[in-house]
Amino acid sequence: MKHTVKITIALALFFFLAQLAGLVIVSQYIDHKKTIETQAVVLKDLPYGLERPQVQNQSTSFIYIAMAILIGTLFLLFIIKTNITFLWKAIFFFSVTLTLSIAFAAFINPVIAGLLALAISFWRLYRPNPIVHNISEIFIYGGLAAFMVNIFNLFAAFMLLILISAYDYIAVYRTKHMVKLAEFQSKSKVFAGLFIPYQREKIMDNSFKGTGHKKNTPKKMPKGSVAVLGGGDIGFTLIFAGVVMKGLMLHEAFFSAFLKTLIIPVFATFALLFLLIRGQHDKFYPAMPILSLGCFIGYLIVWLL
Repeated sequence: MKHTVKITIALALFFFLAQLAGLVIVSQYIDHKKTIETQAVVLKDLPYGLERPQVQNQSTSFIYIAMAILIGTLFLLFIIKTNITFLWKAIFFFSVTLTLSIAFAAFINPVIAGLLALAISFWRLYRPNPIVHNISEIFIYGGLAAFMVNIFNLFAAFMLLILISAYDYIAVYRTKHMVKLAEFQSKSKVFAGLFIPYQREKIMDNSFKGTGHKKNTPKKMPKGSVAVLGGGDIGFTLIFAGVVMKGLMLHEAFFSAFLKTLIIPVFATFALLFLLIRGQHDKFYPAMPILSLGCFIGYLIVWLL
């Protein structure tokens, strides 16, 4: 098992809560009445005058996202190489503030939402705290999905998961730059994703050989460990589920479409649990291939219902 049972359950629970909260946030930005009347997905405006990205053809939108990820990765590797940590922190601060503001504004006054997001971003940056960090992560990806789901149709969402899964596998097992990115974020204490530090028991064998000496009993000593799950693993699976949900809402009632869509996060969470249980401690694994498989199985169940 990659982590302790307690931490494994906590990581899976936070992942599922992020998916659940994300779908609620996305649904808040869909005008259900107009969507049913026009038989086309009608989205409500984003706060602060923000405009969603527009594409000519939704079926090819995954290509633009893949290019953006590649450029972003190269830029972050440049930051690591030059050790310009403050630049990464500035980008992180802006991204967290923006996505949290969009997420909170789905439920409360946009001004209050913005101030709350700003306060949390400052807290995460200057007073890192696992509780604040992981609770805010539950909402961040809902804000991101509300901003992005409009550019995808179902085909593009499938292709995005397939492409990202292949990229994740190569980045962890071949080029290994994903490991460098995770280590850099952990070291800078600015991690995009779930981050749970904990103590893991380590066997310390103090025995030695010598005449007249007995072998000491091995002792259990605490060893600092950390459980992480990258933000992309949460965000891409949520975008897929959000695209499925907006399609269902074209011909089903809101609550029915929402409940059916939840099947996808459930299977994705089971897929994550499988990876964590089968994984070994202190080894990095690409999560997207197994999470994507969970999403695809979940969608198959939704399609059969």
